Amino acid sequence: MCLHQPQCPSADAPDREAAHATASHSEQGWSLLCNGVLLFEDTGEILPDGRVVDPRRPTDAQLTPG
Repeated sequence: MCLHQPQCPSADAPDREAAHATASHSEQGWSLLCNGVLLFEDTGEILPDGRVVDPRRPTDAQLTPG
């Protein structure tokens, strides 16, 4: 549970990545947010209920001119 004021977004909120990090392991590429979300540096996530959110950053294929 978040103790910040104003309270951080819940794990189900669209802006859940805005929650404060309670643990950060940049050498391993992940952070634990106070709402229970595991956030990975590739923008993937694992939500507290076990659901996986795929990374959303662009891939090389999307950046290559057509």
